[in-house]
Amino acid sequence: MKKTLIASAIAAATFSGSALAQTTASASELAARMDSMPTVYGNIQYAIAHDNFDGGPSSLEHFDNGSTLGVKHDHEIAPGITGFFKLELEGLAADDKDRESGLEDLDEAYIGVKGDSFGQVWVGSDDSTYERAVDEISQYYEVATLNIGADYTTGEGDLIQYMSPSFGGLSLWGAVQINGDGDDASLSDKGGDKSYPYQLAALYEMDALELAVAMDSNDGGSPSNENTYGLRASYDAGALRVTGEYHTTKDASDTYGVIGYYTIGANQFALSYEMNVADDPADTETSTVTLQALHNLSDHMYVYFEGYLGGGDEVYEYEDSLGNAAFTDERSIASVGAVYYF
Repeated sequence: MKKTLIASAIAAATFSGSALAQTTASASELAARMDSMPTVYGNIQYAIAHDNFDGGPSSLEHFDNGSTLGVKHDHEIAPGITGFFKLELEGLAADDKDRESGLEDLDEAYIGVKGDSFGQVWVGSDDSTYERAVDEISQYYEVATLNIGADYTTGEGDLIQYMSPSFGGLSLWGAVQINGDGDDASLSDKGGDKSYPYQLAALYEMDALELAVAMDSNDGGSPSNENTYGLRASYDAGALRVTGEYHTTKDASDTYGVIGYYTIGANQFALSYEMNVADDPADTETSTVTLQALHNLSDHMYVYFEGYLGGGDEVYEYEDSLGNAAFTDERSIASVGAVYYF
């Protein structure tokens, strides 16, 4: 009901004024006005996860896994040039009404322009250039508690991003984050001083093959500003997709990963392996094997199972029965979930 009320309110606001005054508008004019309205979209995501530390405690949790509500729009500024915007909010706490505090968290918000001749430039909060180019595995899964990812630190806010047109399959991407000395220094990607961390990427697509390289300068709130470099190779063979990744940051870590997806009818299966080797005296290792089985119930709803098995060198910390910190080299998570989106 709330979704219906929100959509109705937006439609009423859009049609107020001149739209309602012109009651003699033709069907084509009304259709054009409808096409010019913003698109409202959203989703509800529920999940249940059982988390077990080998030799330690286990727990069960039912939670909102990132439900969102958003609005987006684009329009023609001039022939071949389009302006666009997107605003997406999260923080519903849809699993428990007593915890609900409203749409208080921002997921994405940006405005931009795009054209066939110059590409696309946009400003605001969005997935970063490095993430979109080479960080596929850890961004794919639904629950993703044990997925590892890479050690890049430039955040997703205060970004100016650019994506070029394709030149024979090659496209160039770039981003810079504007951090002022008046920004909130408590944020993980801010340092309380002026800084301009940047990311660069190049992508090449040829038939079923995708190759991507990227870097992050890590010049924001990171204690070390050593660059992060990433490489991704993906191959699509009909129903099968395989991706391999490598990320490295000096004095931080190296991360390796491979994932395969297989789609058959309304079902998709994914299996991945990730390993991180820390740049410390012990070369501490952390690894995760993840399995997903997903079934599309319809064009707007799917359910899934995900299993995670984490290993490594005593890297998983928990509190023992005496209240002391303890560590184990194995942690497993089993989860099921459902998503409805429109």
